[in-house]
Amino acid sequence: MMNRFFALLLLIIGVAPQNISAQEMIISHAIAMHGEPKHAANFKNFDYVNKDAPKGGTLRLNIVGTFDSLNPYIVKGRPAEGLSYIYETLLARTQDEPFTLYPLIAEKIGVRADRSAIRFYLNPKAHWQDEKPITADDVYFSWATLRDKGKPNHRSFYKKVASAEINDAHSITFTFKKSADGAIDREMPLIMGLMPILPKHMYQSKSFDETTLLPPIASGPYKIAAVEAGRSVIFERDKNYWGADLAARRGTSNFDSIRYDYYRDENVAQEAFTAHTLDARRETDPKRWSELQRLAENKRAQTKKDSFQTIAFTHRRPEPMRGFIFNTRRANFSDARVRKALSAAFDFEWINRTLFHGAYKWLDSYFANSDLASSGLPDEQESKLLAPWKKDLPAELFTEALALPRTDEHHPLRDNLRIASASLEEAGYRIKKGVLQTPTDQPFTFEILLSDPQDEKVALEYARTLNRIGVVARVRTVDASQFQARLSDFDYDMVLYKWINSLSPGNEQAQYWGSTAADIKGSRNYAGIKSPAVDDLTHKITSAQTREELRTAVHALDRVLLSGYYMVPLFYRGTDLFAIWPNVMIPQSTPLYGPVVESWWAK
Repeated sequence: MMNRFFALLLLIIGVAPQNISAQEMIISHAIAMHGEPKHAANFKNFDYVNKDAPKGGTLRLNIVGTFDSLNPYIVKGRPAEGLSYIYETLLARTQDEPFTLYPLIAEKIGVRADRSAIRFYLNPKAHWQDEKPITADDVYFSWATLRDKGKPNHRSFYKKVASAEINDAHSITFTFKKSADGAIDREMPLIMGLMPILPKHMYQSKSFDETTLLPPIASGPYKIAAVEAGRSVIFERDKNYWGADLAARRGTSNFDSIRYDYYRDENVAQEAFTAHTLDARRETDPKRWSELQRLAENKRAQTKKDSFQTIAFTHRRPEPMRGFIFNTRRANFSDARVRKALSAAFDFEWINRTLFHGAYKWLDSYFANSDLASSGLPDEQESKLLAPWKKDLPAELFTEALALPRTDEHHPLRDNLRIASASLEEAGYRIKKGVLQTPTDQPFTFEILLSDPQDEKVALEYARTLNRIGVVARVRTVDASQFQARLSDFDYDMVLYKWINSLSPGNEQAQYWGSTAADIKGSRNYAGIKSPAVDDLTHKITSAQTREELRTAVHALDRVLLSGYYMVPLFYRGTDLFAIWPNVMIPQSTPLYGPVVESWWAK
């Protein structure tokens, strides 16, 4: 009866069965993007957790900004922090491997040898927080809904599925499209493994693509206990969580409750932490970090008791590529010579020394702090990937190590400004009465959009330097909601923002830099990049069959992006800075990607 029911369901929903037999599949407990999974099928827990961590207590954290939605999967609204605690995916990602997934909702998988299809076998114990079972029908619904109504990255990824076949109540198979050259996107099985699973029965009476502050039905270790719009959200550990004994969950989700309080200002949030109304705080500003270190020492000296501790966690992931991003959709920034000239006017050396106590390193790669960062001249394999696009790329990319314009002891700002002025003149710009004029005789003026008042000091200093070459840059800071709306609409000249990369770049690269994404509002191609060379290299990344092939393609992509001067890079530290009160305990080891808050517990 059950098999006949699902056969009828396939006809109703219009999915063409592929009749992929189990014999065609390689059955496994886990899947790695390249190489073999680190942990065997009988592993007990990830290495970076305390498997015996006690349950209990409350963790109080802060976010600067606001929120107006509990749906993180649509373009509308600004979702609350921590929603990953309530939503589960088919497979769980480990933080101590570049990109490997282990059992979660799916207890095992079957994958074709060429990765053209994957079958998920759902854990029969998996259920929603209202006790209804999670079925293959929920998985199909999640895929179809996110493909049609999700964020641009979801729509792009899930449209690569050629067909979905519900095999029975607890298994479903996805078959993937081939690209124009016949290649298989080898990352797609893992992308499907990370697909969040949504409860079909919840959306039978409500719209998916509208913002909401009603707590959803989910399947994760926490559920939402209380919401105060824009001010706080409290997550409560689900005592009936079905996956508590899974290896991927053992030693995590230890607090009985997690509370996020929202602040408008970082300095106020820091004061709340030092008053111990918050239990832990991540810091990104070197000046505030120095202040926290000083306060911690003073508290210990004055009270003779344990104060909060300041910890710099070393990690080995790529640092976010953060900087002033040019919107090349705007006429003023369509010329790479202009972008290069404006990049030369950023005085990194003075800003780092004066504003940040020399704490930062300069971002000279889109994959800084990792082996994915390019350096020196392209090697033989990189040159082969770049060769078809030689006529479209700067000649020096092939003959000399790329030297981005920056200030240091060998390159004073005065020299850089002289070079910038010459480059602008070559592009047809002229100084008239102290103001730079465009080739159409308009004053060269633009706006720098910010979301954090703490960034104003850097932006204002950059604007002052630009003024020395006749460029008028206005700095504007808006609230979090307005910033998100303008970011999604590409409504800015220049924006201070970032791209986040992992140790296993993949399909997200097309969302960051791809020509198609440049015209899709809500995508992450903030710069509006349209380059056949970039499109080709992002495709090479997803079709790489070995780690070495991936590294070569990423190096080549990094060189092309840097040579396009799509942003004025800022800086990075290479560590994660946390201040933590003694009532919060942390594991002894830190994984590849840095500290994992889900593995902390109450003392």
